[in-house]
Formats: sequence, structure tokens, C-alpha cells
Amino acid sequence: MNGRHALAALALGLGLALPAQALPGFAEVRAGWRSSDARVLDRQGELLQRVRIDHHARRGEWIALADVSPALRTALLLSEDQRFYQHSGVDWRAVSAAAWGNLWNSRTRGASTITMQLAALLDEPDGELQRGAGGRRLTQKLGQAVAAQQLERRWRKDQILEAYLNLVPFRGELVGIDALSRTLFGKASHGLDEREAAVSAALVRAPNARPAQVAQRACGVLKLMQAGTPVDCGELRILTTIALQGREFAASEGIAPHHARRLLAAGPAQSVRSTVSAPLQRFALQTLQRHLRELQGRHVQDGALVVLDNASGDVLAWVGSSGELSAASEVDGVTALRQPGSTLKPFLYAQAIAERRMTAASLLEDSPAAIPTTSGLYIPQNYDRRFKGWVSARTALAASLNVPAVRTLVMVSPDAFHHQLGALGLPLREPAGYYGYSLALGSAEVPLLSLTNAFRTLANGGRYGPVGEPPQAAPAIDPRAAFIVGDILSDSNARARTFGTDSILATRFWSAVKTGTSKDMRDNWAVGWSERFTVGVWVGNADGAPMWDVSGTSGAAPVWASVMQHLHTHTPSRAPRPPAGLVQARTSFEGAQGTRPLEAARSEWFLAGTEQTRFAMDTPAPARASGSVLRIRSPAPGTIVALDPDIPPNRQRLGFVASGPGGRWRLDGKPLGQGTRLQWLPWPGRHVMQLTDARGTVLDEVRFEVRGAGVRETHARNH
Repeated sequence: MNGRHALAALALGLGLALPAQALPGFAEVRAGWRSSDARVLDRQGELLQRVRIDHHARRGEWIALADVSPALRTALLLSEDQRFYQHSGVDWRAVSAAAWGNLWNSRTRGASTITMQLAALLDEPDGELQRGAGGRRLTQKLGQAVAAQQLERRWRKDQILEAYLNLVPFRGELVGIDALSRTLFGKASHGLDEREAAVSAALVRAPNARPAQVAQRACGVLKLMQAGTPVDCGELRILTTIALQGREFAASEGIAPHHARRLLAAGPAQSVRSTVSAPLQRFALQTLQRHLRELQGRHVQDGALVVLDNASGDVLAWVGSSGELSAASEVDGVTALRQPGSTLKPFLYAQAIAERRMTAASLLEDSPAAIPTTSGLYIPQNYDRRFKGWVSARTALAASLNVPAVRTLVMVSPDAFHHQLGALGLPLREPAGYYGYSLALGSAEVPLLSLTNAFRTLANGGRYGPVGEPPQAAPAIDPRAAFIVGDILSDSNARARTFGTDSILATRFWSAVKTGTSKDMRDNWAVGWSERFTVGVWVGNADGAPMWDVSGTSGAAPVWASVMQHLHTHTPSRAPRPPAGLVQARTSFEGAQGTRPLEAARSEWFLAGTEQTRFAMDTPAPARASGSVLRIRSPAPGTIVALDPDIPPNRQRLGFVASGPGGRWRLDGKPLGQGTRLQWLPWPGRHVMQLTDARGTVLDEVRFEVRGAGVRETHARNH
């Protein structure tokens, strides 16, 4: 009777079940392998992100034997099973060479073959072959040997070795060669050299041994591998110590962690296909990080970016944070609620045009305004602290003037505008009355994803569709008004009053874009679209801290322009065709009698029936009776001024107007200036403004109160 038959007879004589009968096939084992990570793939199947979903053990991908380093295969066989290719599951030479007392001691090299170890790894967690606290019993060893022989008859040698390398526990939670090589050595398993292979093989025998013990055994393995060549065990000890103290296998690896977590939120899966384009995602992330590095010193470290396909609604890029540059990289800036600033203005003007309350050529007054509210006077300001006088709605929107926007909201009403934003997928957390007229300047909080998708509505001619879905048939915005707003936001000449003629917002192809900055410069935005894509960018700080000297064109706009340019490197973008119901007419803009035109004459778009060829303002100054006494016309006595919380305090001004020239202004007893009009940087508190003549005689005075946070004039000059 040969050794194999004798072993089987002995096992049966001891009443052992033969577990090999239940052992799975190689194909079944490989198909049942589950990585501890979910793999999120891009739209072309390229790996986009790994996300840890199993926290009991760390398993990488299943690695084919051909993709394992030859050095590691050699080290493993020399360390664990030198006659692997000669025996049939049990190394009978090792059995006959050892005393019965230590025959089944796993510490005896060669007694427990790789096939025997694999048989135990394939057994159920609570199966007969599993090692107990005191090691395996003799009956378990016999069963393991029988199972190994059965395994050898059903599997090829290369399959046995491949499965073993993927299933064997190494150190701590690490299972399989992929997790080991990426964790301890930071590389794929095919790149392991002889020293790294020796350390890996040593860990099989003693996974949780101290670094010195692992290094000692690794040195012995390396000597077997390099027979006749001196081995520097000291150098190997250093390598072992560094490797075993190496970084943990990252819980999430890739370029789209926030997007991946969102996709997997519906339920864990081993592989998920995304609509994101990995090359575009990589470019967008690098562009955002590079620009934020250029803004160093301006107290800005976070940013987010999203790119949508106009037709399908697919997310093509999703950059949730600046990654390593951020102190809060886990915060997803694409879904975080932030104040959008002036980026809500296009929807306001579209609504006013659709309701025929104005046209793109209508004249709006950009001048000091005090709008009564329940908490006092709401006094909007422009960021450049200057007023432009009478301007067309086209100029007001393109140049992002605040006062005309508020005047437009007065026409539309906060309630109606609030409802319009909801129809665009921007459901606000508070009712319209909570925001009041500051809603025109973006005081409500919205996520970048929803805001970008709302702009996609403009790109699709006013038809809204949820993210990931085509636009619906029924428009959420009048298609004619959507076209006019797009035409305005693509007009470089119209935005020149604020952004100049060489603005970074101007592209070599057709595009429309709007920037925005929220209160205290905490958020900076650039959102716009081309024929095929809509891109939204946010720059700021995740903790809400204000930025320093970051404007609409220096913050998010350069990133928006770079990404949009990249998208259209080989793809043209044509202007949309005007929908039915629009007419074009040559329009002139005349100032008061004897003054120059307010704006250059141009061809303007109108909803049919609202067209005009001439817009003019005849505003002669009223005559003042000789010798009349100077009076303060504005503000009225007892006025309560509520500072706009959405505009940095040092950008707001309170205007004082006298009934005529020659007066001198004195605030709280201190000289402030002279002239018919005066602008003052408001400071919270109760104040007295006096109007005096040249001799200091008080001609008139008003008492008023300023509420809200403010900045002293001296401080404002330093910034």
C-alpha cells in the first residue's frame, strides 16, 4: 500500500470525513472572490475610484499568477514548499525525514505544503480543518492531507499557487498579495523585487511577528534565493522595519472620492459604472488644485467643480474638494449648501422678461436706493462702490450690478421669484419672506450641483431636467427669455462696464457665463454653458471663513475658463438659434437733453410685441428758488438702516442727499465732507447727521440708526 492509500485508510479508520469532496473548483473560487473595495469605473470602464466597503479584512483585486513577481513566486516556494511541483499534495520525503512527534508541526518546513494550506483556506470558517487555539489536532492534519491530495487531482499546479497567493493572510487585516504589496510596499505585486519578495514570504510563516523576527526569516529566504551571493541582512532589517510601519492601505484611492461615495450610497456593490469621464475628471482636479496654489496668501484653500452634459444631464466631472490642499477634504463642495451671490440674477431677469415687465433694452437706474422693509431700509450696493446711473437691463445683468437687480426683484416680487427658483430645482429651505429683497443677490443657500443644473436649464432653452436625465418637454423658463439671457451672458461688450473688454470670461467659442460672490467674500462662483456642456465652479473655504481679495474673475472664473477650453479643444460650440416669438430691432439709448447717449445703439432681441427702437431719459434738474434754505432730503429722520448681510461691510455705502449745493456734512459732530451728495461707510449704532453752512451753522439734521455688522473706514482702507 502506497503512502496516499495508507493515509486515506488511516483517515477513514479514525472516522474522519473527507472534506475534499466539498472543496470548490478553481473557477468557482475565483468567481467568488470579493475585494474589500468597491470599484467605481468611468464611462469608458477606466478605474475612477476605490472605496472600502468591507472593514473586516483588507483584500485587493484577484491577481493572476502571471502578474505576480517571479521573485515572489520563487521566495514563496523556497520558504514554504520547495518540492511543490514534484509532490501530489503531501511532501512524502518531508514526512519520511521527520520524526512522528513533529511530523505535523506546521513550523517544520515542508511538512505542511502549499496545497495543504490552501485546503484549509478553502474550508468553511467553522469547518473541520480550521486551526484551534492550540493548533491543529492530528485528525485535522490527516484530513488536511487527504483534502490536499483531492485538490491536486482536480486543480492544476498553477491554479493552486495562484489561489494560495490571493487567499493567504499576511499581516493584520491584509489578505492576499495585492493588499500586501500595495500596503507595505506601495506598488503592484508584479513590481516586487527579491528583498521585498523575501519579506513577503517571511510573513506567511509568521504574519504578526515582530519586525526583527520577520527580518531574520526574510534574510534566510533571501540567502536561499541568492545562493553563493553575500546578503546584507542589516539592510534587509531596515527595509522590513520601514515596510511593517508603512502607511495603511488608503480607505479610498482615486480621483473622484465624493462622487464614488454618492454612487455607492444606494447600496454596496463590487463594481459601479459612472457617467464621469476619467480624463476630464483628472484635468479638472489638477486645474482646480493648480489655481488654488496660485491663490496662496489669499486665505482660500477649498474648491469644487462639476461638469454636466446638456442633452443627457450626465455628470462628466465631479470634483468635491481640493484634496490635499484642504483641511476638510471629506466635505463635498458639490453638494454643500453655500450662498450663490449674483449667480441667481440670470433667473430673475429671465422671469422679468418673460412676464414682460422689462426687455433687455429697458433702462434701470443704478443709483443709491433705500427700500423699506420690516427691519429697516434695505440699501443694496455694487462691489466697486460706484453707481453707473441709467443702464440697460443687458448691461445691468452682464456687468452684475446689484441695485438694478434689486429693483427688478421689486417688480417680480420675492414670492414669485422664490417659486421660479423652485421650478428650476433650487428648492430653498426658507420661505420668500425670510430672504426678502436680498434674494436677488443670492442670500439663499444652494448646492453647486443644483445651481449648475439650473444653468443647464438655460442651456436647454428653458427646459428643466433633473441631473442625469434629459430635459423635460414643458419649459420651466420661457424659451424666449432663456435665449435672451444667454445672449446677454455671452456678450463681452455688455459685461465690460465691470469686467473690462479682455475678461477671462471671454472664450474663443460661444459660451455664456455668470460669476458671483457671497457675503463677506465667503464664496466665489463661476457657472456657465456652451452648446454641449454646463460647468460650475465654486471657490472658498469649507469652514465658511472669508477669502482675501478674491474677485469674480480671480477666484472661480479662471478654473471655469480652463475647463471649458479643455472641453472644446476639438469640439465646436455654436450660438443657439432664436426660438419662435422673438424679434430683433435696432435700438438707441438717449440721455437727458443735451447729454451723450446712455449706451451705444445696437440691435436688440425682444419678445414679439415688446420691441422699441428708442429708449430715452429726460431728467432735467428741478429749479431751486434763490435763497432757499438747504435741507437734508435723504435719509428721512428716524430711518433704520439694515446692512445687507450678503455684501462685505466694507463694500456698502449709505447715501446722503441735500436739496442743493454748498452744504457741509457733519456726522456725530465730526466733519465728513461737502457737496450735494455724500457716500458714507455705515457703522452700526445711532447717529446724527448735520448739514451746515461754511460758518458751521446747522441748517438741518437727521437722526438715524444702522443695524448689522460693519467695518470702520480706517480698517476698510487697509484692505
